[in-house]
Amino acid sequence: MRARSGVIPRVGVSRYVTPLREGGSLPGLVEAEDLGIYVCKFSGAGQGVRVLVAEVLVSEIARRIGLRTPRLVALELDGEIARYEADEEVQDLLTASLGLNLGVDFLPGAFGFDGAQTIEPGVAERILWLDAFTANVDRSWRNPNLLVWHGDVWVIDHGAALYFHHAWTTQVTDPQRFAAQPWDSSDHVLGEFLGDLGAADAAARAVLSTEVFTDIVALVPEEWLTWVPGVSPAELRTAYVEFLTARLGSRQWLPGGAA
Repeated sequence: MRARSGVIPRVGVSRYVTPLREGGSLPGLVEAEDLGIYVCKFSGAGQGVRVLVAEVLVSEIARRIGLRTPRLVALELDGEIARYEADEEVQDLLTASLGLNLGVDFLPGAFGFDGAQTIEPGVAERILWLDAFTANVDRSWRNPNLLVWHGDVWVIDHGAALYFHHAWTTQVTDPQRFAAQPWDSSDHVLGEFLGDLGAADAAARAVLSTEVFTDIVALVPEEWLTWVPGVSPAELRTAYVEFLTARLGSRQWLPGGAA
């Protein structure tokens, strides 16, 4: 799979289309200046830009290990879009999110995974490995965060992963704690596939490394790396690489006896 370079592409928002009233963050469909339609995840919603960072990092890790996940862009939102929105709740969210937001390529006609679909060999195990590695707690039957598009399973919505950065309020914490933290698979939508996780682990470790993590973290826009007082964006990038590298250097987090 071909590596990217630089940050994710930046595109201006030309029109707000409609809210997607799912969950508490109120994402919305927007049209952008490249004529694409995106699910916009707003910087002013919920837990803010850390969720957007997690989306970028986990999405690209997924891509590197061979999973399908929608293309991402950084969406520039200006005040004119918010000014003409009639829904007061949406207008408040748009106003709080002026500047850079995350756009997830909209997959027209995709539908939610319900277990009836056939998953191609190895994909379920790679999804399990991804969620274990990134400590994602949000892929249960209540909220599978999997789409089926043209017969293939796509992973979406990674904002609940990489929980460790929510503790970075005044300083960066210890990466070794994340490295050793076990992951609970009991509620996972694909838990029945745990028996073959060892092969997925070996395959992922063959393509991931500190250098790969450095390239992945470089995709995050600098504007989303300024929330820890006294810690520069460059230092935060280094911290993310250290945490991911530490996790990769451990197998304590692997569920189902795969270690």
